[in-house]
Amino acid sequence: MNRERIAWTVSVFLIAVLAFSLPGSFAQRDDDYAFVRTLVDIHRQVATNYVDPVDENALREGAIEGLLGELDPFSMYVPPSRQEDFDRMLEGSFKGVGIQLNQLDDGRVEVVSPIDGSPAFKAGVMAGDIILKVNGETLEGLRLPEVVKKIAGPLGSDVKLNVKHVTGDEAELTMKREEIVVPTVKGYARKQDNTWDYYICDNPKIGYMRITQFTPDTYDRIREVLAGDGKDWKGLLADGLKGLVLDLRFNPGGRLDQATKIVDLFVEEGVIVSTRGRNRPEQVIRAESEGTLPYFPMIVIVNESSASASEVVAGSLMDNGRAVVLGTRSYGKGSVQELIPLDSKSGELKLTVAHYYLPSGRLVHRKKDATDWGVQPQIVVPMEPVAEAKMRKEQYENELFKRPLPKSTTQAMGQPAPATQPTDTQLQQAINTMIALVVFENEKGAGGARVDAPANRVEGVLTSPVRSPDTQPANPVANPETPATTPATLPAEEMDAPVLPEP
Repeated sequence: MNRERIAWTVSVFLIAVLAFSLPGSFAQRDDDYAFVRTLVDIHRQVATNYVDPVDENALREGAIEGLLGELDPFSMYVPPSRQEDFDRMLEGSFKGVGIQLNQLDDGRVEVVSPIDGSPAFKAGVMAGDIILKVNGETLEGLRLPEVVKKIAGPLGSDVKLNVKHVTGDEAELTMKREEIVVPTVKGYARKQDNTWDYYICDNPKIGYMRITQFTPDTYDRIREVLAGDGKDWKGLLADGLKGLVLDLRFNPGGRLDQATKIVDLFVEEGVIVSTRGRNRPEQVIRAESEGTLPYFPMIVIVNESSASASEVVAGSLMDNGRAVVLGTRSYGKGSVQELIPLDSKSGELKLTVAHYYLPSGRLVHRKKDATDWGVQPQIVVPMEPVAEAKMRKEQYENELFKRPLPKSTTQAMGQPAPATQPTDTQLQQAINTMIALVVFENEKGAGGARVDAPANRVEGVLTSPVRSPDTQPANPVANPETPATTPATLPAEEMDAPVLPEP
């Protein structure tokens, strides 16, 4: 009898300990169970009594999306059928039309940026466009995941998007869903052998790199361009690089780990970025001196379509005093998301768990009614939508064609620029500023030989244009191999169908 009483007492004690050790209070768990019971009851009534047969999977996914609909547009459910596409997107390739999307507070779906070279880009989709219809169907009342599903479809099939451009014009654009391999590190133009020309100015030697997205190999590609591959190619630094213009315009973000590694490449010490959330301890990522490249002046160009990881790179380099930021205020997308595998291989939950903060403590994310967000450039150079669209077209043409221009006599430094004004006024200002920085470094004796008259490749920058792409067509550069690893934490992005939001 005593043995039974002891056993019963021990059992009660163990149950009590287990109950208190489980997450959440008794009241919280009771609320959870009540919610689940109600949900199950509703499902049973619909499945049994609704007038028409119902799709069980559609009901389940609809219930989940309804639950997440009360959160931000970047928190979403990734069903098993779409996990493969999601993972491919993280690795820099995917199927779709190639657009990053965001849902505004009023419900409209906005294009953050089309992917360079994607079907959407070729069809004329522009950053800032509002998507009005997909295949003739209005998007009114739909959440972002539902819009993504509408744009999704079989590889090789067509999709029509009705868009309203930032200029106010409306257009119906048709594009084909394709397998998209994303080259993320680009130079100014193609050389005769179809490799990238990474110089925007010959004397002084000013490098130019445009980063379109942060995928698993972006850091490796940047380091290779600057420091070489250790074999035949010695990199721009060995070639006498005097300064670098890093172009992050229209970059929607991507892998946060790539962004922090790129900052660490240029910064010897100090905070790169920190993240913190309601139920996440603060994580501070710091620079390490090992592997840091030698100092050279840097300018980073951003605009209103620079988002997420690109804001981390620009803001951190600025806060650490390593680069001057030029352009217009960035987008303000600073969500950190976590991929949470669900039980029974039933998909993944992409949930916003924190925000990231720059070394100065500045919150990047643009919250509702915010008056301060993103990265505010030190040198503000606005561009009108029409000029911006023309500049983007010229960038794309530079990637595919080499157009020889006759060389003209190099002007002496300080003489007036030619009357023809360049389309890309932001890049022009960046080069003018960089030349001044290089000259200043040389005056201090930090840059070696003095700079002679500059030989630039952008019209209107102190000299006439010297070299531009030929008229010969160029084959696109193959995308480098990418690791198959997928991060658990990443900044928030939204990708077109069938690709799902990334950090």
